[in-house]
Amino acid sequence: MGSTASGKNGTWRNWGGNVSARPARQVTPASVEELAAAVRRAREDGLKVKAVGTGHSFTSIAATDGVLIRPQLLTGIRDIDRTSMTVTVEAGTPLKRLNAALAREGLSLTNMGDIMEQTASGATSTGTHGTGRESGSIAAQIRALELVTADGSVLTCSERENPDVFAAARVGLGALGIVTALTFAVEPLFLLTAREEPMPLDRVLAEFDQLWAENEHFEFYWFPHTGSTNTKRNNRSAGPEQPVGRLAGWFEDEFLSNGVFQVAQWAGRAVPATVPAIARISSRALSARTYTDIPYKVFTSPRRVRFVEMEYAVPRTALTETLRELKAVVDRSGLRVSFPVEVRTAPADDITLSTASGRDSAYIAVHMFRGTPYQAYFTAAERVFTAHEGRPHWGKVHTRDAEYLARVYPRFGEFTALRDRLDPERLFQNDYVRRVLGA
Repeated sequence: MGSTASGKNGTWRNWGGNVSARPARQVTPASVEELAAAVRRAREDGLKVKAVGTGHSFTSIAATDGVLIRPQLLTGIRDIDRTSMTVTVEAGTPLKRLNAALAREGLSLTNMGDIMEQTASGATSTGTHGTGRESGSIAAQIRALELVTADGSVLTCSERENPDVFAAARVGLGALGIVTALTFAVEPLFLLTAREEPMPLDRVLAEFDQLWAENEHFEFYWFPHTGSTNTKRNNRSAGPEQPVGRLAGWFEDEFLSNGVFQVAQWAGRAVPATVPAIARISSRALSARTYTDIPYKVFTSPRRVRFVEMEYAVPRTALTETLRELKAVVDRSGLRVSFPVEVRTAPADDITLSTASGRDSAYIAVHMFRGTPYQAYFTAAERVFTAHEGRPHWGKVHTRDAEYLARVYPRFGEFTALRDRLDPERLFQNDYVRRVLGA
């Protein structure tokens, strides 16, 4: 999807359509050696280097006017180790290919995000996550990684080898080097039972701690302009498999979630006054359903309606207060918000710039239909999030800079010191990296 993101005359565009770049050249290396050579050549030519995945970031994190490295030939599984229960994949492997290949081998990741279009390295470098009580982001499941640094050398990193680089490069923002391979912890394939159920927002917020504690994976969507949410609880199951039926699946996931939703977005964009009425109908159209399937079929779903997104991680204990404030802001503002607000959680992890670094986190994501002006809504939301020491998702719209980020990330200086050591000449810098890490 995102590899079609490169447009005419060498212009590269992201999936959300809000970022474009014109690199001096694009390189598609077929091996780590070729990639390292491309890095050395760029350095000799005085050009910056960025690797890009499928362009699912809404920030300009991958944009460059230098050398754009595209990973579509660096894909596939290098190794499955059933003794250590790990799988090593090339960095450009799309998550959907990884998930399907693991399932064929009777294996699975423990947790994943809600879409699987991205590449393994693009998803992890920006901190992509799902929701989980004990299990964290995709990056938190990395056991080792391979990194091409600014001088063209290849570093292998794990808790034992180059542990300081491992601590940071799992969510490295593309600022420390180019990830060429990732080793993930895996486990035997298991079943999840998903229970989706509408619930009033007041009840979800009142019972949030309990809903979080009682479920391995809890998330909910709140429909602005309504007091309604749709909740989703995923828990391990002994089976049997009871997937969503073909027809029901098409009706709920394609017709309602993508088809009708797309039409509702068009209507809302054309006549903003209709948005609250549409939201009330949308929130009522959802009925409860339960199904049991292998993890990637439960965790992920297609997202065909294009949007722009902002997401912040706040301390989990601050979630209900933050969301009540967001609701008050939307109610007061006269804003017309046609996309649901998504709420998920993650346990604290030990990755330097992970949004869950050192603190149990709740994620609040706000979306706007592509082509609808989103600045007023996102600015108002961001004000609420930053008042609670929110940490912006690295791949989603935000306006924060290094000065702010150094305040909300206790280990920020550790990351920038490592960057000074690995990339003193700032080969991997672009405008976004300069803004969030400082020059």
